[in-house]
Amino acid sequence: MSGDGTRGAAPRRGRVTIVGAGPGAADLLTFRAARAIAEADVVIWAASLVQAEVLQHARDDAEVMDSAAMSLEDVVAVYERAGREGLRVARVHSGDPSLWGGTQEQVDRCAELGVDVEIVPGVSSFSAVAALAGRELTIPEVAQSVVLTRLGGGKTPMPPSEEVREFARHGTTMAVFLSAARSGQLAAELLEGGYPTETPVIVAHQVTWPEELLLHCTVGTLEETVKAHKLWKHTLFLVGPALGASGTRSHLYHPGHFHGFRRADPAARRALRSSRG
Repeated sequence: MSGDGTRGAAPRRGRVTIVGAGPGAADLLTFRAARAIAEADVVIWAASLVQAEVLQHARDDAEVMDSAAMSLEDVVAVYERAGREGLRVARVHSGDPSLWGGTQEQVDRCAELGVDVEIVPGVSSFSAVAALAGRELTIPEVAQSVVLTRLGGGKTPMPPSEEVREFARHGTTMAVFLSAARSGQLAAELLEGGYPTETPVIVAHQVTWPEELLLHCTVGTLEETVKAHKLWKHTLFLVGPALGASGTRSHLYHPGHFHGFRRADPAARRALRSSRG
């Protein structure tokens, strides 16, 4: 047996960690995401979508690769090498990997290769925009749902029932991604779906980056606002009446509401029940 006690030890298994890096700012990484990057032998990151400060977590001897020049096959070749050589790979995506990240196809390829996969969630840009704007997206009595979608007609086809105009019929809050280059089409579909022209819209470009831009407009002025600022990419839209609503309150913190840790005030409880009809 060798002096360090490693003789006969099983070789380390390769592992891929798909890391959600958030909307851009390095300090919006989770602790788990930072740890995954720090432990990686290879870091594949989206340089155009993630700030370079994220790489400060990487080891000095880590191999760093920019995914902008890589196809899925190129990335999978790295995963295959990781399985063969027992490497740890951090695949750093912008935002949250569960949304438009090409995540599932990577997970599927890793399963075929027999390489372990972990997914680390990240802060999505829609929640970062809401935070910057100081808005809650689900306002009592106004909107209790959030639709995350994108315009059809782009690189990835949309199912017919998932066109923006169909979701707009719900009249709730919408977060529309990947659609800035076709702002006229977006405005038309929102109107066709039933949003009034005065419905509030937040136009957010590169939120949490140094060059971030947050604009307030309406569905009626959406197209002219986007074109006036030449916003063709890296732009998210929040749409819906909740973005301008105020004056309502949540029943959760009403003195008439009770739960396992708080008793209701009897008079407030009667008033609350009466307000519900």
